[in-house]
Amino acid sequence: MMNFQFNLPTNIVLKTGIVRQVAGFLPLYRISKPLILTDKGINKAGLLQGIIESLTNENIDFAVYDDVQPNPKDKYCGLAADFARVNNVDGIIAVGGGSVLDTAKALGILLTHDGVINDWEGDNTLQRDITPLICIPTTAGTGSEATNIAVITDTERKVKMGIVDDRIAPKLSLLDPELTKGLPASITASTGMDALTHAIEAYTSRSSSPVTDALALHAIRLIKDYFLEAVQNGANMEARENILSASLMAGIAFSQSNVGSVHCISEAAGGLYDAPHGVLNSIFLPYVFEFNMEANLEKHADVAYALGVDQNLPVREASKEGAKLLFEMVEKVGIPKFSDLPAVDPKDFAKLAKTSKETPMDADNVRSLTVEDYLTIIKNAYNSNH
Repeated sequence: MMNFQFNLPTNIVLKTGIVRQVAGFLPLYRISKPLILTDKGINKAGLLQGIIESLTNENIDFAVYDDVQPNPKDKYCGLAADFARVNNVDGIIAVGGGSVLDTAKALGILLTHDGVINDWEGDNTLQRDITPLICIPTTAGTGSEATNIAVITDTERKVKMGIVDDRIAPKLSLLDPELTKGLPASITASTGMDALTHAIEAYTSRSSSPVTDALALHAIRLIKDYFLEAVQNGANMEARENILSASLMAGIAFSQSNVGSVHCISEAAGGLYDAPHGVLNSIFLPYVFEFNMEANLEKHADVAYALGVDQNLPVREASKEGAKLLFEMVEKVGIPKFSDLPAVDPKDFAKLAKTSKETPMDADNVRSLTVEDYLTIIKNAYNSNH
């Protein structure tokens, strides 16, 4: 019997140059003085120019906070909130990758709720709506512009906290392919693989639905067609636009169906080592895909076919070829090996495996994993065994 729920509370616009029209959207959300939240790299790259010009032309007052850090951490969310309060803003325009967008969601919570961000960990913990949030992604990978999820590092426990609540979904997301044009190949690679991970885990999730399946599978096809071109030729706007679209669709899909064991491991490792989320997902995706496929050969074969594997192959052979193709993709786009990441220590692997198993996404992984299964996958990735 079919039984699912689908809710997308975010208004989404994908259009080249759309950020130059951002001022026109503010009255819809009763924003009179926004805070532009970003990081120093984006600010220095000039990516705020169109947004600032739009606001200035309409005589809209604003403030800029550009001290967002990678892998957003609890204490930095508090610093951003202090700045926002001093500047008396009533809306947030987040411009950046997943770290900026997740920080913006946390900031929206802190401006409308007491305490620190750690107090709001978990599902549906919020008491009221957050400060109106507009998201403008500058990478194609996290999908955070379309999700009701924020992931923040608890610096004391060295774990990543998940906050899941429809009230933290952006009111509006503006997707402008021009903002992704200058991304370095390495970031295009890791964020693109992040999007692919979202799509594959959404499609194979225990909580998937026909709607999320359609979004995820089409995202995989777009990534197959445009990902390598975007990495190798960043000026190709057709490739940039389609990868941005794929990331969006994958984000919508996993926000409804959840992800799985790739994210369990990557969030455990990210909390401990402060390593880039997209890189970790890229590393573990092929290993988890290879492990999971026996639980649902048909769906894993669908993924393989969407990635370009011969449609005439039986599902088991197609799934195996899909895993092989994922390993090849990771190598081709230059994703570093797990053993080469700073601070990674095999002495931590038992702890990583235990933390991975305790991560909420574990319940939606298509195949049940034990702590020992997680440990085997982590060791295999470290030793490049496949």
